[in-house]
Amino acid sequence: MIEDVVLVLFGISALVGAVMMLLMRHPMGVAMALISTMVSLGGVYGLLGVHVIAVFQIMIYVGAVMVFMVYAIMLLDVRDVSFSERYSRLLWPGLAAIVVLLGVLFDASRFGRVDPGQVTGNLFGVQPFSAAFLDAYWLYFELSSVLLVVAVLAAVAIVKLRRRRDG
Repeated sequence: MIEDVVLVLFGISALVGAVMMLLMRHPMGVAMALISTMVSLGGVYGLLGVHVIAVFQIMIYVGAVMVFMVYAIMLLDVRDVSFSERYSRLLWPGLAAIVVLLGVLFDASRFGRVDPGQVTGNLFGVQPFSAAFLDAYWLYFELSSVLLVVAVLAAVAIVKLRRRRDG
């Protein structure tokens, strides 16, 4: 019973964070809303019993990628006039997508839950995940880290060029 309440609270928190990403205009506020959404999703994964994905959600996405992105945002010059607008131009399409998502979730909730005893095999265990990750996806993971480093270097270069141009 208490797990269901906490699961709903994490789900609502993730939804509120997603809506805040649509409402905010400043990049740092959007990044903080995204971090809160990712932490809430990590809690949802943990409560659903997919502990490996919950740990990766927190450690990799929140602990590494978002800290890296916040660092890159801090390096950028965010005194752009477009941040003075109250809402993003993607507000209405985003709200329409939320309404559609809530409709799909409501429709899916009418059919009940899946009994965990019906799932056979250890689909989300550490060993199958790590074997698949190390066999097939390690190169993509390393390439994404190189891409993030290149993005930060490009942001630093752009800021330095603007400062040199502006004096």
